[in-house]
Amino acid sequence: MAANGNAADPEGTNFFNAGALAGLDASKVTITKAKTLKPIPAVEDLGMGNTMTDHMMVATFHPARGWSAPEIKPYGPLELDPASSCFQYCPNVFEGMKAYLDPEGHPRLFRPDLNMARMRQSAERVALPPFDPAELLTLIKRLVTLEQRWIPTTPGCALYIRPTLIGTRPALGVSASDHALLYVILSPMGPYFPTGPRAISLLGVRAPARGTGAWKLGLNYAPGFQAQRAAAGRGYQQVLWLEKAGAGLGGMKVTEAGAMNFFVVVRRDDGGVDVVTPPLDGTVLPGVTRASCLALLRAPAPFAPGLPKLHAHERALSVADLVRYAEAGRLLEAFGVGTAVVVVPVGRIGYEEEGAGEGEGGRKVSDIVLPEGVGVARALWEALVEIQEGRREWEGWSVRCA
Repeated sequence: MAANGNAADPEGTNFFNAGALAGLDASKVTITKAKTLKPIPAVEDLGMGNTMTDHMMVATFHPARGWSAPEIKPYGPLELDPASSCFQYCPNVFEGMKAYLDPEGHPRLFRPDLNMARMRQSAERVALPPFDPAELLTLIKRLVTLEQRWIPTTPGCALYIRPTLIGTRPALGVSASDHALLYVILSPMGPYFPTGPRAISLLGVRAPARGTGAWKLGLNYAPGFQAQRAAAGRGYQQVLWLEKAGAGLGGMKVTEAGAMNFFVVVRRDDGGVDVVTPPLDGTVLPGVTRASCLALLRAPAPFAPGLPKLHAHERALSVADLVRYAEAGRLLEAFGVGTAVVVVPVGRIGYEEEGAGEGEGGRKVSDIVLPEGVGVARALWEALVEIQEGRREWEGWSVRCA
């Protein structure tokens, strides 16, 4: 780390002279409280990100000065130059986090160090100015503590946290942004899917060519909206992204489910089960919930009673694998995991024999219908929520804000 707390760049790929510029410094934060507080919506009206809390955190980066003193101030619009890089070339990164109240009423975050590390890596990927993750985390804790009244206590609900870093260079030249805006907004949220805890359906869709799927960048999401809308029009709630790596179903590799990491549970001959998720091969986001599920599944002592012997694997999955497991009666469960959903079961997966997801074309879509399962998804959801809410201790994953 550089003396001012910003990340040094040993490979010389960062054009900022971190040692000569002001680093992001949480000790310099100023807090201006809103004069009037908003009413908190009823839990049934929350949805996902529909209502923002009373305050937000903002800091700016200037190439000659570095980071400004952070501000926590009333939530409101941002003022940006129309030529800002974020509008033209999409150097935009963000994170998704949640805050919970523990049994003593203290706000907690779930493994926030992983979110901060991933956000810094994402910022480096699109050449945005560096920042100290520890300082940003301190600012997030201050903001969450100030907005504690917004944290829902209803099961399945939480306070969603969206740290965002965008390039604001006010010029149209095609180059990295040397100006930036860092902000954090909060939103109370209910269940991500209207189905609640019930299973969702997925339609297999050809993913765009390999690019930046391993980083949490704003530009990764918009290209998927058209496919998601088309899947909804055919009766599926989300898409199952497939990467073409050969001919036929065997060449259609599974990557992610919408914006979630994807898992399947397969019966073994020895009475145990394999829990399989695609590997981090550059197309799959290294999700915090994904890593947490794998850690629970691989724990020396069972994380939940009543489950069969679990064997967790990170390996390639093809549509042909899913069909073969289903036809043999071995495909027991499929589920998506992510910050917003935690863990959500999948009840149906649609696929096409050839050219999966490449338009309607009159081609028949076949369905894999998932059985009730053996309870792996449900056990993971329960364990993670207990840890997130501070009702269960597990390797220091749940961190108090104050």
